[in-house]
Amino acid sequence: MAHRDLKPENILMSEDTDDANLKIVDFGLSKIIGPNETSLDPFGTLSYVAPEVLLQKPYGKEVDYWSLGVITYMLLSRVLPFDDEDDKEIARQTIQDAADFSFHPWERVSQPAKDVCQALLEKNRHKRANLERILGMEWFSDYAEVSKARRDASPETRFQAYTMTSTSGDDIQAEIKRVQATSVSEEEKKE
Repeated sequence: MAHRDLKPENILMSEDTDDANLKIVDFGLSKIIGPNETSLDPFGTLSYVAPEVLLQKPYGKEVDYWSLGVITYMLLSRVLPFDDEDDKEIARQTIQDAADFSFHPWERVSQPAKDVCQALLEKNRHKRANLERILGMEWFSDYAEVSKARRDASPETRFQAYTMTSTSGDDIQAEIKRVQATSVSEEEKKE
């Protein structure tokens, strides 16, 4: 399925908590597109739409990866990669220009994060990264151990696991064990 209108307004949190799940909403423009199928329908929000949609070329689910690239770029830089007051200029930039990583705050953004944006904002839909490729990229794989440690934390230690800033799963596991030991010794004191 291709959503065809992914943008921040269509990504909501399931509840008002730190560990809430993200929910994608507004499937009004979505379409089931099989692995070998394409669509030509011109749908989407201009600033988030893939070049092939603007060029009225056949497209598939990879249009959503483009939109994720725009959203990621915006979350890291606080601006859209292709933006102007004039819609025709936005369309031209989306089709012709490369995303700009030369301004502030990009000098403080890691290269692996930039690599994810660039892979998602690939103009050629056949070369654009898919989810499997993105999750295997350094920006995500570096934190796989941390994510697992956080997911596996017990309810009593989950807060500590998520608030640690270390990028080492071993550090998080050690902190979880320390908190568990503290909790056990406090319960023993009560007895």
